[in-house]
Amino acid sequence: MNKRTILHILGWVLLFEGAAMQLSTFVGLWYHEDNFKYFLFIGLGTMALGALIMINKPKKVAMSRRDGFAATALSWIVLSVVGALPFWMSGQIPNWIDAVFESISGFTTTGSTILVDIEALDNCMLFWRALSHFLGGMGVIVFLLALIPKLGGNAGINLMKAESTGPEVEKTMPKLRNYAFVLYAIYVGLTVLEVILLMCGGLYFFDAVTTSFATAGTGGFACYNNSIAYFDSYYIQGVISVFMMLFGVNFYVYILILTRKFKSILKLEELWYYLGIVVLATIAIAVNISRIYPDAFESFHHSFFYVTSILSSTGFAIEDTNKWPAFSQTLVVVLTCIGACAGSTGGGFKVSRVVILAKEVRKEFMLIVHPRTVQTIKMNGKKVSHEVTRNVSVYLMIYILFIIVSTAIVSLNGFDFTTNITAAITTLNNTGPGFSIVGSAGNYSGFNILSKIVFCFNMIAGRLELYPLLIIFMPRAWRKS
Repeated sequence: MNKRTILHILGWVLLFEGAAMQLSTFVGLWYHEDNFKYFLFIGLGTMALGALIMINKPKKVAMSRRDGFAATALSWIVLSVVGALPFWMSGQIPNWIDAVFESISGFTTTGSTILVDIEALDNCMLFWRALSHFLGGMGVIVFLLALIPKLGGNAGINLMKAESTGPEVEKTMPKLRNYAFVLYAIYVGLTVLEVILLMCGGLYFFDAVTTSFATAGTGGFACYNNSIAYFDSYYIQGVISVFMMLFGVNFYVYILILTRKFKSILKLEELWYYLGIVVLATIAIAVNISRIYPDAFESFHHSFFYVTSILSSTGFAIEDTNKWPAFSQTLVVVLTCIGACAGSTGGGFKVSRVVILAKEVRKEFMLIVHPRTVQTIKMNGKKVSHEVTRNVSVYLMIYILFIIVSTAIVSLNGFDFTTNITAAITTLNNTGPGFSIVGSAGNYSGFNILSKIVFCFNMIAGRLELYPLLIIFMPRAWRKS
C-alpha cells in the first residue's frame, strides 16, 4: 500500500473542502448570520491541515487499484467527518452522530435527514447541505483529477475506477485529465441551465441555486420541510423532474452529443432501457394512482416526478407516498434498487448491471434448451467479458447481503418491517426516502445511534459501490505487496 501517496490525496481533499466552505462563509455574511464564523475558521483550519500534510510530497505518484480504492474511501470518510463540524460546532445539529449522518447523507447524495425542522437552519447551513450534494455528485476525486497534473496515468485511472459508478469505467479521451475536466464542465453547465430555468419560474436566486445543486448531485436535500411541494408550481416541479432524469443519464452520452457522434448514442443500450423504464413506470403508477387525484394530468405529473426522483436516486418529494396504493409503492422500491445509469450522478444498482444480469439469465436458459450452442452477452454491440459478468454477479451477492444484514441490525429499534427494510435499501442506494416512518414526509431522527452508524456505512458503501469501503477493513490490503 502506497501510504504516502494516499496521504497526499487526503491533503488535496482537505484543501479542496476548506476552500469550498468559504462559499458558505460568504452566504452567512450576505444574510448577516453569526454562524458564518464556523465555516470561516473550520475552513481555514482544514486548508492549513491539508497544506501541512502535502508538504511531504511523494517522489512518484504511483497507485495500484488497491491504493486507489483505499485513497478514495478514506477521502470520502474524511470529507464527511470534516463536513459535519460546522453543523455540530454551531449547535444547529447538537448531536455529533446526527451531524455526521447529515454530512454523509449530503456528500453521498443520499438525501436522508435527521432534521425535524429543516427551515430552522441558517441559510449558510442550508447552502452547505446543498453544496455537499453538488460536490459529491460528480465526485471529489474526479474534480481533483481535472486539477492535479501529477494524478494522470494509472494513478488517475485507478482513482476514477474507485469513485465512478457502474460495472466498468472506460477511458474515452486521450488524456484522463481532459476527460475529468469535460465531465465537470458538462456537470456545471447543466446545473447553471437549471438555475436559469428555475429563476424564470419565479424562484429566488438562493432557492434556485440550492435546488439545482441538490438536483445535479441527485441528492434531494431541500430547504423547506415539505421539500419541493413548497414550490406550488407545475412549471418548477416539471423543470426539476426533467433535470433529475437528465442527471441520471450516463455523462458519456453528453460527451457524444458535444462531439456530434449521434450514431454512437443510438447504440447505447443502457440509455434506451433507462428511458424505457421512465416511460413504463410513469404510465403504470399514473394509472394506479388515478383514483387519488382529480384528473389524468395531476396523476401523470405526480407519477413522472416520483419516477424521475426515485430512479435517479434524488429523493425529492411533492406528496406523501405512504398514501399511495401498494402496487405503486412496490414499483417505487423496485426503481430505488434499479437506480440510474452508470457514469451518472445517480445511485442504485445501475441499469447497466440489471441489463447484464437479465442477459446472463437469458443466456443460461438458452443453454438449457440448446446446450451445444455458443452463447455470448453483448452490450452496445460489443461482447461483454466474463470478468465483467462475474463482477456483476458478485456485486449482486454483496449488495443483497448488505440489505439483509443492515435490515436485521436496524430492526433492533423495534420499528415495523417496512420502515426497516426501506431505510436499509434507500441508504444503500443513496435515494433517501423510504416508506412508513422514513417516508417522503418523515425522517431518520427516531433511530438509535447503532442504526444511524449502520446507515452511514451504507451510504458511503453505496456511493462508492461497496468495494472501496470494504477494502480498507481488510488487514491484507494494508500489507506491502
